[in-house]
Amino acid sequence: MDLSVYLVTDTAQCTARGRSVAETVAHAVAGGVTAVQVREKDADGGDFLRTVLEVAAVLPEPVALMVNDRVDVFLSARAAGARVTGVHVGQSDLPVAAVRELIGEEAVLGLSTATPEEVRAAAGEPARVDHLGIGALRTTRTKTDAPPALGHDGFARLVRLGPLPAVAIGGVTPADLPRLRTAGAAGAAVVSGVCAAEDARSAAAAYAQAWRNTTPVGPKECRGDTDTR
Repeated sequence: MDLSVYLVTDTAQCTARGRSVAETVAHAVAGGVTAVQVREKDADGGDFLRTVLEVAAVLPEPVALMVNDRVDVFLSARAAGARVTGVHVGQSDLPVAAVRELIGEEAVLGLSTATPEEVRAAAGEPARVDHLGIGALRTTRTKTDAPPALGHDGFARLVRLGPLPAVAIGGVTPADLPRLRTAGAAGAAVVSGVCAAEDARSAAAAYAQAWRNTTPVGPKECRGDTDTR
């Protein structure tokens, strides 16, 4: 799973630009997005599932598809034959052990973290967390309940605490990627930078280019070292 340019969808922002989530994802992947997480905080289960299925239908094989929070939606999409990769959960969602039991060993499990204690706990979790989202890098309007901003130095301190690949999230711009990659990030998660962009493909390409132009620094970063598009 290539985490380097990790798109987290926002339906309202896509709609405001006159695009569906699936259309935005298709443009973004053409620009260089390597993984997609469908996030639907306000949708009911049926609408969430429809969005996941629509996104799965436009994704090429190498691009991972993660479902945010909703294990039931992930399982329903998989039962419907969609190529879904795994689930990403937060600290207030189902416990990691319960999620792993439900989704199985072959699925990818991502976890949001914001403190040293959460990063260390994830690293020692017997149920296996596959990668972390660490943030917020800076305060944004996309996630109103996000923890205090870490900044680059705070992100670097957390990413060094454990062995798990980690992506930065929260107001990440293309200009941040060189510093994040040299700090050991496996990638960057982007919401508004692509979903709210007038041209999602060009916006994604700017992130992908910034990532490719920076030299990786360590073994934790290797999963995000794929040169795409």
